[in-house]
Amino acid sequence: MHFETIAIHDGQAPDPQTGSVTVPVYQTSTFERDNLDHRKEFFYSRIGNPTRKALESTLALLENGRHGLAFASGVAATLAALQVLKTGDHIVAGNDIYGGSYRIFEQLMRPWGVSTTYTEDESLESYAACIRPETRMIWLETPSNPLLQLTDIAALAGFARDRGILLAVDNTFSSPYFQKPLDLGADIVVHSTTKYLGGHSDVIGGAVITTDDQLHTKIKNYQGAAGAIPAPWDCWLVLRGLKTLKVRMKEHEANALHLARFLERHPAVERVHYPGLPSHPQHELAKKQMSGFGGMLTFAMKGGLPEVEKLVSKLRLFILADSLGGVESLVASPAKMTLGALSKEERMKRNCTDNLVRLSIGLENPEDLEADLLQALRD
Repeated sequence: MHFETIAIHDGQAPDPQTGSVTVPVYQTSTFERDNLDHRKEFFYSRIGNPTRKALESTLALLENGRHGLAFASGVAATLAALQVLKTGDHIVAGNDIYGGSYRIFEQLMRPWGVSTTYTEDESLESYAACIRPETRMIWLETPSNPLLQLTDIAALAGFARDRGILLAVDNTFSSPYFQKPLDLGADIVVHSTTKYLGGHSDVIGGAVITTDDQLHTKIKNYQGAAGAIPAPWDCWLVLRGLKTLKVRMKEHEANALHLARFLERHPAVERVHYPGLPSHPQHELAKKQMSGFGGMLTFAMKGGLPEVEKLVSKLRLFILADSLGGVESLVASPAKMTLGALSKEERMKRNCTDNLVRLSIGLENPEDLEADLLQALRD
């Protein structure tokens, strides 16, 4: 079946008791057992809940995976995926990654004895140069946050497989509608369902999807033991968002491409980072491994941070806020917000300069968004 049909139907059959066409919110902490020696499929909502099961099944299907697991946040999902590692293991991660992932690697995993090396760039050669005998996982964002850099997933997956290394891909920016890392050879896919999958800026959540039975068992055991699971209502909100994912992603992309072309021509803009532009250095790779270019773009302003501060103060439709992927357009300063926890030295290593502006393009009319940017960029 096609993507949108799966998103609406699979894993979400009408309720057998009432005929409800939407999955009920099973707002319960516990379930009745038959007797002391037998329990039903659901017995305690930390371990399993019917609403969560529907979400996990749908997420797995949309990513062409076998197993899906839902978590209370994107960083909870990231930490869960990393539980397949042990003390002494080593991770190779992309240079340009979400600040929350960097905090997990440095503040949580490193004290536990799992170290991380960051690449110089997104090339296969750069990843290869970081490999050690103890490397057990490569962690990848493509497109990356905030510079929208791309890595060849299929090439890196083949490289990792030959060396017995797991490849985990954070697919939050693309969503499964525009990119399917498992089909390209990845072992694990991670999402912040807070973003495009939920799609309405009203829920926090995360997900891990895999086709590997052993990886699923390890991560599911962690899910039940650690308990960083989403509540039934949160699962229902993400399920609702998934039903319109295709139509939303197409509009996010159309609006983002319109604004990327506008910004690329504006004299106040130094450079636009958007994989849908022919000027993007990995535009051809984007066309090969993605079915669309997404709704995120970042641009560098001439004049540095003072110009960024002036811009965000003048915008009216773009809301200055963290997060992304909702129906409303958001603006952020990567240096001050999304990567603000990193030292300036670390940010410079990642080319996160003070003059960067990140836009999450919403579903407003693109002409209105362009007019807002135009008036804010005007001297």
